[in-house]
Amino acid sequence: MNLLLLPMPSFLVAFVLLCLGLSLPGLGDAGNESFVFLGFPVGADLTLDGNATVTGEGLLELTNNEPDAKGHAFYQNPVQFKNSTNGTVQSFSVAFVFAIMSAYSDLSTDGMAFVIAPGKDFSNSPGAQYLGLLNSTSNNGPSDHFFAVELDTIKNNEFHDIDDNHVGVDINTLTSLYSHTAAFYDETDGTLRSLSLISSHGKAMQAWVDYDGQSKQLKVTLAPMGVAKPSKPLLSNTTDLSAVIIDDKAYVGFSAATGPISSQHCVLAWSFAVNGPAPPIDLKKIPKLPNSGHHEAVVKDMEIGLPIAAFVFILATCITVILLVRRHLTYAELREDWEVEFGPHRFSYKELYNATEGFKNKHLLGAGGFGKVYKGVLPMSGTEIAVKRVSHDSTQGLKEFISEVVSIGHLRHRNLVQLLGYCRRKGELLLVYDYMPNGSLDKYLYGEDDKPLLEWTQRFQIVKDVASGLFYLHEKWQQVVVHRDVKASNVLLDGGMVAHLGDFGLARLYDHGADLQTTHVVGTMGYIAPELARTGKASPLTDVFAFGTFLLEVTCGRRPVVDTVHHGRKLLVDRVLEYWRRGSLEETVDSRLQGNYNVDEARMVLTLGLMCSHPFPGERPTMRQVMQYLDGDAPLPELTPADKSLLSLMQNQTSFDQSALQYPWSGTSIGTMTSGISVGR
Repeated sequence: MNLLLLPMPSFLVAFVLLCLGLSLPGLGDAGNESFVFLGFPVGADLTLDGNATVTGEGLLELTNNEPDAKGHAFYQNPVQFKNSTNGTVQSFSVAFVFAIMSAYSDLSTDGMAFVIAPGKDFSNSPGAQYLGLLNSTSNNGPSDHFFAVELDTIKNNEFHDIDDNHVGVDINTLTSLYSHTAAFYDETDGTLRSLSLISSHGKAMQAWVDYDGQSKQLKVTLAPMGVAKPSKPLLSNTTDLSAVIIDDKAYVGFSAATGPISSQHCVLAWSFAVNGPAPPIDLKKIPKLPNSGHHEAVVKDMEIGLPIAAFVFILATCITVILLVRRHLTYAELREDWEVEFGPHRFSYKELYNATEGFKNKHLLGAGGFGKVYKGVLPMSGTEIAVKRVSHDSTQGLKEFISEVVSIGHLRHRNLVQLLGYCRRKGELLLVYDYMPNGSLDKYLYGEDDKPLLEWTQRFQIVKDVASGLFYLHEKWQQVVVHRDVKASNVLLDGGMVAHLGDFGLARLYDHGADLQTTHVVGTMGYIAPELARTGKASPLTDVFAFGTFLLEVTCGRRPVVDTVHHGRKLLVDRVLEYWRRGSLEETVDSRLQGNYNVDEARMVLTLGLMCSHPFPGERPTMRQVMQYLDGDAPLPELTPADKSLLSLMQNQTSFDQSALQYPWSGTSIGTMTSGISVGR
């Protein structure tokens, strides 16, 4: 702010400015600078960048409710920190009033810091967990000389943060030299009382940073508004800043940054002094936070309009009750009535957010038609989890989520992925599973992500594992569960390479003996049974069909459908059937095994795959029979051209639906069978 002043003694200038509540920059002798801002007038002696701005109300906003933003505000002139005679950092004192505001009462990103640095240009430093100060390449580098007191609202494991609500002292790095959960010592009884750095109900907070140049003692103190500075600091340690503040002069200011959650970081008042206490801050003269300055007016209006407000409230309540009663039957299920009997634990969004470090891309395990999956670690137990995020902007998305929750919430089997819990938040649905460290089977079959080749013994055991899981779904649980999306990418491998069938987003529950129908055909090309494509009726035998394709895929190491240049789409089952006709079925086994496999087992699995892939449901075995064949408890029937139904199928008799006769035994009809099908990944 530029003021035209007549010549007068400096103490009179100071007196006038103090009375006006303006800053006192650079008063006193060199090396004894001090200033105070009771709010921030337009044109204050500040250098701003990023999202930082001064509002018309006098607030210094470092970030303004935008995600992935940062802002800096430094006192315009450098401060003389070092005594020229001995080169040591002199004593200094800082006081400021701040507020961190978020749309959520217990979650904000990422934090702010008081900073002393040799320069003011931090334009190349990212936001989020780096607070606009450092990035991953410059962290603790030789040129990164700075001192900061961070007010951090997110736990970042890479910086060894103690929690998501702490104060830390940072020297040349964002890994705090020492830190403490936000709190203050009550002067009345000396007890340590907790504080939340996230402001609630429009309340700001006070902070003090004091450094003794002789004893090298650094103290950091917090207190809520209206509480005098506690005599006992929150942090107190011996720290020599002479090697940190390398130049005689340095800049003082603030830095703040947000991550994926929009947050507002504000400074309401600020005072600073070298070789003396920071000038006192008159809390009565500082600006109000948004919506916090109208409290008295609101109370007065309520006293005047209370009878009217009471009448309106009663009237609105009556109308709401009437509407709820009329719509109860229609909307009861949409109000989470199903959650009453749901077994798994309901996680809080904050818990899952912290477990995945804010759903960072480095924790992304995969993505598909039903959302993204992230790896996480529960902070309290250390349990590794997988979190699937699903959008439910549409009604169909909500139905798919409820289907998965209901269908696997109570299932318990060693070959099914275990659902640990769930979370519902705004337009988002989250499912929490056991983490499978070896990922999905398809990456091993096709050499993705440099996965090693699976030996035959591993493949044969995986086939038996998946069969056991399907048998449980179809016959062993209290209801019939039709999975409807059996495929290699939905088979997950744990640390011991035990297979687990997962992704029940398409599953449906039925009572035993009920009519198994659906009106919406979903699935993956090559796995969809012909009767499901024609009629929309799903049954355990449609799962058996997909399992047959899965058997061929695992044994041959080939995808179910391959696009070729000259012949269009080719089905794996066509290829295996052709070799079966020649009497050389074993030649379809994955050539990468180089003959190192059990020939009898491989022929049995391939033959069983053809039986399960039969276009007529009644000719397919049940999963109970499949288990008997795989375990050697029953002989596998011979699949020969003498089989009447197979002969009639190959002769294209007109008494059957021609599309059923052709698919999948002839790749020429794949377009006929898939028209109108909703095909998944």
